[in-house]
Amino acid sequence: MNNGAEILLKALKKQGVDVLFGYPGGAVIPLYDALYRMGGFKHYRTAHEQGAVHAADGYARATGEVGVCIATSGPGATNTITGIATAYMDSVPLVVITGQVPSGLLGKDSFQEIDITGVTFQITKHNMLIKNVEDLEQAVHDAFHIAKSGRPGPVLIDIPKDVFLQQTAYHDGSLFEKASFDFADSDKVKEVVELIEKAERPIIYAGGGVKLGEASEALRKLAIKNDIPVCNTLMGLGTFPRDHDLSLGLVGMHGFPETNLAIAGSDLILAIGARFSDRVTGNTKTFSTKSKVVHIDVDKTEFSKNIKADLTVLGDLNDLLVKVERGLSVKKRDKWKFQIHQYKPTKENIGPFHPKKIFDSLNEHFKDAVVSTDVGQHQMWAAQYYDFKTPRSFITSGGLGTMGFGLGAAIGVSVGHKESLLITGDGSFRMNLNELATVSKYKLPVTIVLFNNQALGMVRQWQGMFQDERYAETCIDDEVDYIALGHAFGINAYRVSNSEELESVLSRRKRDEPLLIECRIDKDEKVLPIVPPGQSISNFILG
Repeated sequence: MNNGAEILLKALKKQGVDVLFGYPGGAVIPLYDALYRMGGFKHYRTAHEQGAVHAADGYARATGEVGVCIATSGPGATNTITGIATAYMDSVPLVVITGQVPSGLLGKDSFQEIDITGVTFQITKHNMLIKNVEDLEQAVHDAFHIAKSGRPGPVLIDIPKDVFLQQTAYHDGSLFEKASFDFADSDKVKEVVELIEKAERPIIYAGGGVKLGEASEALRKLAIKNDIPVCNTLMGLGTFPRDHDLSLGLVGMHGFPETNLAIAGSDLILAIGARFSDRVTGNTKTFSTKSKVVHIDVDKTEFSKNIKADLTVLGDLNDLLVKVERGLSVKKRDKWKFQIHQYKPTKENIGPFHPKKIFDSLNEHFKDAVVSTDVGQHQMWAAQYYDFKTPRSFITSGGLGTMGFGLGAAIGVSVGHKESLLITGDGSFRMNLNELATVSKYKLPVTIVLFNNQALGMVRQWQGMFQDERYAETCIDDEVDYIALGHAFGINAYRVSNSEELESVLSRRKRDEPLLIECRIDKDEKVLPIVPPGQSISNFILG
């Protein structure tokens, strides 16, 4: 016989889990007691439950595994909400385990009681309250199956304290088979091939689903064989190598002119694992009105939700792309590529410490890093200027846009044994800088590059461009000494204000130690191009 806490840990081990993120509290004391007695896991105690969820999220995105985190009841559980919503919006597989007050106290406004399954109903793929210990083992296997099958997402398991203590037999139950999909029939594949072959100006619009579906190599082969330019959503960056001559990079609000104009001028958009977000389409009424749209996805609810598709294909992305690639002929589309090249603006003059110069240095020194970001100007500069080459090399909050996401995510990346580089801004960094304690405690070799413009940069940019320079509460005038802060946590920290100083710090960094680099930049630097709200993506501002 085992108690519920022991059964939970055995079921997690059966699922191949060996890394946990969490924060102990009253309702999960039995679980942490079992963890102490049984061992077998690497547990990382973060400074805050939100940080634990973001760390599990970053771990999941970087490794492709399901991230697991633990929180206690009440405020511990509610502290997970932003992290869960972040994962839900970006389709990240998580299992979040929350403790709950004892069953006899449910519904009585007990100390640290909250109906967390009710609260998270809208932001989980599934959640469950376990009322009997006999149900716990199967619930864990169900949670993992749901989290990683189909379109991935977070699952929450809420467990009352008495269920952790109840005794029952552990059955060592069998696991689910890997989820499979009905593969598209040959006629659908043939239709896609015919449309591509007939197109004179096709473009591939690849989103995060390519990464989740492990279809990056199939995408690369398809694009190269038929010589089709590839643009990416924010979540899709890295699914096609940025240094390839067919790569057009980011599309949408902050997409390059040649990328947005290529979409506008195309006669066929092959959308793969993308959802036509408002940040991509701009005004949907004017979005690529001359193009036919083929939409390939694993989630049928995305079809024609934002942009009407002429042909939809539901199924496993890798399987579909392999079949389409096999049916295509080898082509050269030099005329179309030359036309796109003509869309490129002449090079603008940039200052000596423009963000592009910073990313030029980072590209040189971080060849194999996984890049995490917070949200704001620095995030868009990373999307524009960093050379992402592999599918899981860019981790950012795309759907929810969570400031404070980055440091926790970078911790998860580092725990996943990946070289971890965090790009953040002073506004975002302040939100969860307490997680420097986690970096320090576990001596995680995270390199933090902090863009400090003493402003909430993106909001300030919008105020300057669209609110007649009325900078309401976006200037961070109160001085924080980030170098002293880093040292307070036992982390080496340096302040740089030009490329030479940055290069000096990067050339001396030790790969096995955490590092904080504060880059002082001009608060008037803008993310450009930018598509004004409500405008067509071909109507962008360059400067």
